[in-house]
Amino acid sequence: MAEKIKADKKQIAFAKLNDCPTSPRKMRLVADLIRGVQVEKALAILKFNSKESSRRLEKLLLSAVANWQSKNEDANVEEADLFVQEIRVDGGTMLKRLRPAPQGRAHRIRKRSNHVTLVLGSNNNTAS
Repeated sequence: MAEKIKADKKQIAFAKLNDCPTSPRKMRLVADLIRGVQVEKALAILKFNSKESSRRLEKLLLSAVANWQSKNEDANVEEADLFVQEIRVDGGTMLKRLRPAPQGRAHRIRKRSNHVTLVLGSNNNTAS
C-alpha cells in the first residue's frame, strides 16, 4: 500500500507562485488555456500569448517540469507524457491605496495579487 502511494506521488510534481502582482481574474484567463494540456503544447501556447501573465506561467510550468525531473532522475521527460493536471489561481493579499477624487473625496484603489498552484501529472505509468 505504501509503495503504491509512493509511486503515485512520483508521478506528480507541483510548483507554486505566491503573491504574483496580477489580478486573479487576468491570471485565470491564461490559466484556463493550459488546463489539461500536454506540457509541450502548453509551453507553446504560453510562449506565443501576448498577455503578461503568460510569461509568469511559462516560468512556473518550467519549474514544475524541473521538479518532476528531480523526482524521477532515471525517467525521460518526453517519454513521460506530462500534462497540466491541475492549475489553481487563488486571490492573494491586496494592497489598498487612495486616489484623489473630485470635491475633496478619495477613492480606494485595490491592487490585487494572486497565488498560482500548478500540478503536473504523467499519463505514462512506466516512468516509475
